[in-house]
Amino acid sequence: MSIAMREAFGRHLALLGESHPELVVLDADVSSSTKSALFAKKFPERFFNVGVAEGNLAGVAAGLATCGYHPVINAFAIFLALKSTDQIRNDICYNNLPVVIAGAYGGLSDSFDGASHQAIEDIAIMRVLPNMEVIVPSDAHQAELALEYALNVKKPVYIRLNRNEMPDIETNEKEFYQAKAVLCRSGRDVTIAANGITASMAMEAAGILHEKGIEAEVFSVPFVKPLDCSSIFASAEKTGALVTVEEHLLAGGFSSALAEKAFTSSFKVKTDTIGIDDKFGETGPYNTLLAKYGLSAEAIASRVENLLK
Repeated sequence: MSIAMREAFGRHLALLGESHPELVVLDADVSSSTKSALFAKKFPERFFNVGVAEGNLAGVAAGLATCGYHPVINAFAIFLALKSTDQIRNDICYNNLPVVIAGAYGGLSDSFDGASHQAIEDIAIMRVLPNMEVIVPSDAHQAELALEYALNVKKPVYIRLNRNEMPDIETNEKEFYQAKAVLCRSGRDVTIAANGITASMAMEAAGILHEKGIEAEVFSVPFVKPLDCSSIFASAEKTGALVTVEEHLLAGGFSSALAEKAFTSSFKVKTDTIGIDDKFGETGPYNTLLAKYGLSAEAIASRVENLLK
């Protein structure tokens, strides 16, 4: 049974605290929402609430990292990406410190708080920083794997977490630890590379397309940096068409990262990119917003059909 990504991440933090004595967790007074309160309850001496001060959150974590600790900072993704950018860049990334930056309520998932709380530009900001790795899990299990991966690489890692319960994606753990794209479904007619929670929508879209005689090859792509281009490009060269899907602005996100690599290679197939096109989010039910911005299974299937025509 699937659980909310933030719940899985909070539980796994508390579990890994037992085997990682160097693990400390910092929060910006939102631990009940991010579920880092589960770690705080179990390890109160290794949990620090810095208050509503996200810049200080990153700065304190950097200081702890220089003392042999492995901090996880957990707050809303939008505020980590915007209010902590100076400290994340100059304190954490410039010094290549082992800090896990866990951005909760990523994408449009803080749906009822509206545009001010919806992180749709965080991937662009985080992936451009030198030394930073960026992971956007597709489901609760990938969120757990992302935390384990981040605690092993000993460098800055940004993990974007969704607020809601999402369908599970079958993930090869060995390939995940190698930062590989996850093949979810084989097909011959089109490749759909889906970042984060959109992988479950892409899988549903593949089912819709199957009923129409179109066989889609679907990848869940949690790693934006480092990005496994080779698997995606090889699939697209086989199928002859590539559609990318992301819960993020098209500018600077997953599709942009892929396009940068395609620009320097001989990769040439029909392509389409699905994401949020140069606009802010708005208030409403999460699934309604996803549909409005073209991220529902039906909308993805329609875009694939139009591309293949």
